[in-house]
Parts: sequence; C-alpha cells; structure tokens
Amino acid sequence: MAVMILPGAEWRQREGLAELTAALGADAARYVGGAVRDTLLGIAVTDIDIATRHQPEDVVDIVRRAGFKPVPTGIAHGTITAVLPSGPVEITTLRRDVSTDGRHATIAFTDDWREDASRRDFTMNALYADPLTGEVIDYFGGLDDLAARHVRFIGDPLRRIAEDHLRILRFFRFLARFGDAPDAPALAACTQRARDLMALSRERIADELLKLLVARDAVRVLRLMIERDILLPVIPEVDAAGVARLETLAANEAAQGIAADPIRRLAALLPADPAINEAVGARLKLSNARRKRLASAFQSIGVEGAPALAYRIGSEGAVDRLLLSGDDVGAVADWQPPVLPVSGGLLVQRGIGRGPDVARLLRQVEDRWIAEGFPQADRAEAIADAVVAQFLGEESSKNA
Repeated sequence: MAVMILPGAEWRQREGLAELTAALGADAARYVGGAVRDTLLGIAVTDIDIATRHQPEDVVDIVRRAGFKPVPTGIAHGTITAVLPSGPVEITTLRRDVSTDGRHATIAFTDDWREDASRRDFTMNALYADPLTGEVIDYFGGLDDLAARHVRFIGDPLRRIAEDHLRILRFFRFLARFGDAPDAPALAACTQRARDLMALSRERIADELLKLLVARDAVRVLRLMIERDILLPVIPEVDAAGVARLETLAANEAAQGIAADPIRRLAALLPADPAINEAVGARLKLSNARRKRLASAFQSIGVEGAPALAYRIGSEGAVDRLLLSGDDVGAVADWQPPVLPVSGGLLVQRGIGRGPDVARLLRQVEDRWIAEGFPQADRAEAIADAVVAQFLGEESSKNA
C-alpha cells in the first residue's frame, strides 16, 4: 500500500508547534485523532492532539524546557496541555485499558503505539501522523474507512460499547458527521445495548446529542436512531414527529442562511410543550439559560412583530421562534436591539414619586416606544411626558 502523507495544512505551521514536536523527539511523538482525520478530509482543524511515549511527568519537564507552559489538565490520565503562542496543544502518553465499567476506565501507560491505537473507538480516529515527515500510520484500516466514509469500531462493537457506553451516541454522531451507510455490526450492537445509555451521566449524553444535532446528516441519522429506539431509554419524548419538525427547521435554516444551532434543533426535536421541554432540559442538566431558551422556543411570536419580539426576549430567542414557525428572520438576524432612551430618573424629574409607580409607568413608556418602532430620544421623551401627564391627571381626579 502506498504511503499516505498528511497534507501541509495551516495548523501544522502554528507558532511553536515545530519546536514542541522537536523537543518531544521524532520517534516519541505523533499527531493523532481528529487533527489527522479532519486534515485528510479537508476540514479545518481547531484542536491538536499529540500522542507520546514519554511519561506525563517527563512531558511536563520537556514542555517547560522547550520554553512553553505545561498545564496538568489530565495528568492522572496522561494528558498535559502545552500552551503555545498559537494556542493549546494536548499531549497524552500512550495508554492501555486495565479495566472498564462502561463509564470509567482504569488505564496504564505504555510505549506501544498499536496498543494505544487499539483502545480508541473508531478506525478513523486511530490514525497517527509523523510530525516531521507527515507519514500517516494506520493500524486498523482507518484510511480505507475514511475514504469510504465508513464509521467502524475497532474490534468487536459489543466489547467496545461495554468499555464505554457513550460510544453508542458517538457512533451515531460520527455517522451523522462523516458516515454514509451505517456499519451493520456497529448498528446491531448499538441497538442491542441502547439501554446501557441509562448508566451514563446526563451531561455526557447532552454533550454528544447536541454535537450530533448540528452534524451535516443529523436528520437522516436521528431518523435511524428513532427507528432503532436508541434514545428511548434516556429521552423518550423524541419521536418520528420530532424528526420531521427538525427536518423542516433544517430546511428553513439553510434557506435563510442561518447556522444550525443545537438548542434550537433540540427544541424542534421535542414536542411543542414548554413544560416537557423544561423537563428535558433539566434532565440533561443544561444551563439555566439553555433550559429557558428551550422551553420558550415554541411560544407565540406575538402581534408586535419580529423586532419587538427580539427586543423583549433577545435576538437569539426571536430567531428560534421565527425559524421554528417558518417565518422570515431577516428583520432580526443581525439586528442589535436599541436601548430605551429614557429612564426612571426622567419620570422622577417630571413629578413621579420614587417607588413602584416609576417602574410601572416606565413599562408603559417602553411599550408605547416599542409599538412606535423604537423612535429616537426626543420622541421617547414625548411619550414619557404623555404617560406622566395621564398618570398625574388620573391621580388628581382621584383626590378631587
């Protein structure tokens, strides 16, 4: 088989990278994983990972002697982050699994490249490259699988899933991002062991699911997952109707030139019920902001129009609602909501006593200002004067 050479991608010229790999040594360090895979696919690389034969403590010294800052981000598992002028690079000592329980692995360090490769999930993720020559090292047929867009487990799929249950979701995410027809043994194993997902933390499930939702072929793969009841143990609310809504949303995003967003797409996948969406967001341990956005995604746009909606709930939330309802987002996609030109202090100057009346009247001013299309300061002050005059007149009538 002809030798495959890694193309000279931009990331390989990053400042400090050549010095770092030289310090680690030609036969003791190789690029690995996503940087190699994505470069071969012509995809932009953001994260650089290096596998090394050096022990973690030695890596710390090597990085420091090379003039860079070492950060022990995961030293117990062999990972050191080298902070270069051009950004971080993760360096991980070659490893083998001693024991696994589907959620965590006990590892030992090794100096055997093939042993390190054998513990990785898919063949396309077990590709290494020599930093100096660019030669790609492939132990399990990953190059052929990559060329065929074939997502295949290394070894027995059932065994690999038993080692780490998250690999079920990773299989479908990689299928949605890189794959073509699903690997039959892998699909059968994922289907058989879908209930293993219940043992995982909801944060890990959410992380994989949100990444899957924005993959290029998310709709097709999610439809396959629903057919196979993959998500049923952890998110039973997702069904074929949800995938149909997601398909419509994805078409709307593409037609209007709006980037796919994982929370918006999750909202489409779930029933249009704020209570259900809030419950799912809580179950997945999403942040409060994401849960609120998820729960409000299908609420009414209102009669005030898109700019008013964007002003009240933010442009992001407005875009969600408009896209999910099939409406045009042009009026708010790049719109920066203005700031109300008047404040409570102006109302006090106009004779309103400090307290709840100020807040209530300011909301009235804001509502009229929004209804008039966010006019400039002079008109906003005129609106405030009218609101104050009406209030003082009513108060005068009460006291007469």
